[in-house]
Amino acid sequence: MLVTIDFNSDEAIYIQLCNQIILGIATAELQDGDSLPSVRELADNIGINMHTVNKAYGILRQEGYLKLDRRRGAVVALDYDKIEALAQLKGQLRGVMARAVCRGITREEVHKAVDQVYNDFL
Repeated sequence: MLVTIDFNSDEAIYIQLCNQIILGIATAELQDGDSLPSVRELADNIGINMHTVNKAYGILRQEGYLKLDRRRGAVVALDYDKIEALAQLKGQLRGVMARAVCRGITREEVHKAVDQVYNDFL
């Protein structure tokens, strides 16, 4: 698994790490049951603090992307409720859509952008 962190980004490193792992799952680079590197190993490979990786893994566990196993460490374990996932998605989209409206982006442009991004995962 290749993780790229932008240390100049305004986005927190743990958020970037979460997003990279979720992207790996969405693109099938990571499969259900795959083990992720240990907290220490991933932190050393990226050059970040172990607590940052631990925070990202904890969030991903809470969101149903990982389970933490004493022997195997962090394991991709997709445990989700589609109705709950859709409700969360709608909540996240509200902020994105508000930004789009403020910038004058039309409904058609939003639909086209969503289709383009969604098709990247097919």
